[in-house]
Amino acid sequence: MNPQPNSHPSNSEEPSSTMSVALAWLFVGVPLMWGVSQTFIKALTLFK
Repeated sequence: MNPQPNSHPSNSEEPSSTMSVALAWLFVGVPLMWGVSQTFIKALTLFK
């Protein structure tokens, strides 16, 4: 019998990994929100 390898990754994430994920989301999210807000502001001028 061959034992099945554990397919579930261990839940031992380092705090630095969590911090890098949060920084990556900020790096993407801030410009994204700026772009969405600028699009919304420019779209409002169409309805004036």
